[in-house]
Amino acid sequence: MNEQANVSATARTTDPIAQARALRPLLAAAAPRIEAGYELPRDVLDAMHAAGMFRLLVPRALGGVELSPATYVQCVEAIASGDASVAWCMNQGSGCSMSAAYLAPNIAREVFGGERDVLAWGQGSAKAVREAGGWRISGTWNFASGSRHATWLGAHCPCFEADGTPHRLPNGKPWERTMLFRREHAKIKDVWQVVGLRGTGSDTYSVADMFVDDAHTITRDSPAERREPGVLYRFAAMQIYASGFACVALGVARAVLDDFMALARAKSPALTQARLADNAAIQAVVGRSDARLKAARSWLIAVLQQTEDEVRTAGELTLDQRITVRQAATYAIHQARDVVNEVYHEAGSTAIFDAQPFERRFRDVNAVSQQLQGRRAHFETVGQHLLGGEPNLRWV
Repeated sequence: MNEQANVSATARTTDPIAQARALRPLLAAAAPRIEAGYELPRDVLDAMHAAGMFRLLVPRALGGVELSPATYVQCVEAIASGDASVAWCMNQGSGCSMSAAYLAPNIAREVFGGERDVLAWGQGSAKAVREAGGWRISGTWNFASGSRHATWLGAHCPCFEADGTPHRLPNGKPWERTMLFRREHAKIKDVWQVVGLRGTGSDTYSVADMFVDDAHTITRDSPAERREPGVLYRFAAMQIYASGFACVALGVARAVLDDFMALARAKSPALTQARLADNAAIQAVVGRSDARLKAARSWLIAVLQQTEDEVRTAGELTLDQRITVRQAATYAIHQARDVVNEVYHEAGSTAIFDAQPFERRFRDVNAVSQQLQGRRAHFETVGQHLLGGEPNLRWV
C-alpha cells in the first residue's frame, strides 16, 4: 500500500513546477472567494491536494515527493502568482510536514499518511509538564496559517519536570518540544481579521491540561531525533519557511508586474493621448523592477542549490550557509514588496478597484513583509555575522 502511494505521488509530480503553474488560472479566479471566506475553499483544496502540493516535502517513504528546496520554492512561487494565501498555507504546511522526518514511522504515517493530511502550528505561550509516558500541556498559539483545513496541530512547548523545574539542555537553554494532536482536540478562536493574506485563516488555538504521549512529540530539527536520510532534512524548517515565504512575495510581485505591463500597453492616463507604455519613466520602472525580481529570485535559488550540493557532502548546514539563506530570503521579500509598491503607484487610479488585479496583491505582499520572515532586523543578524560578531541565531 505504501509502495503504491509512493509510485502514485511520484508519477503525479514528475514536473511539480509545471503542475503548480497549471493551477494558476484556477487560483487567480478563486482569489476573491478565498479572500472573502478567510480560508481556502473546497474546490481549491481539492485541486491542491490532487496535485500533491501539500506533500512536496513529505518523505518518499510516506508517499511524499521529498523535493529539493530549490525546486520546492519554485512551486511555491508558481502558486503565489495565482493567489498568495494559497501559497502561504502551502509553505506553512510544508514546513510543518518536515517533522515527519523526526517521528517513528508508524506515527509519521498516522499524521501524514493520508493524501489530505496537513499539519499546522503557530507560536505562543505554553507549558509542558512531564508525566509518565508523555506530557501534560496547556497553552495558546497564534498565527496558525492553514489550520482551518489542517487535520493535525502542533504545539511548541517549553518543558518542565513534574516538580515544576524547567528542563534544560546541556547548553543551559530551555528544552522545547513540539506536541502533535488532532485538530478537534483544540479550542479554535477566529481572530483573523486582517489587511492581507486573508485567505490563510491564521487562527489562534488553545488546549488546557491535555496529555500527549511521547511518541507524538519531537524536538524540531534535532539531528539526534532525525530518522530520514534525505538531504532535504538536513535543512531546518526555518530555512524552508524563509525561502518559501520569500517566493510567496516573488510570485505575487511577478504577477503584479506582468499585469502592470499589460495595463501599460493599453492605458492612456486621463488628460493624455500617450499610452503608459510610451512614457520613459514607466519604461524605466518596468526595466528596473524586472531586473530586481530576476536578481533576487536567481540569487535565492542559487543559494539553495549550492547549499544542497555542499550539504550532500558535509552532512549538515554550516552557520555561514544558514546566514546566507536568511540573507537571500529576506532580500527577496523586500525587493518584491518594493516592486509591488512602486508599480501599484504607477498604475494610478486603476489600482484601487477590487475588480483589478493590483489592490489585493498590494495588500498581500505588504502582509508578507510584515511577518516574521520579512523583518528588517534579519539584515542586522547577517551584518553581525559578517563583521565577526555573535548574531542572534534564533531565526536562522
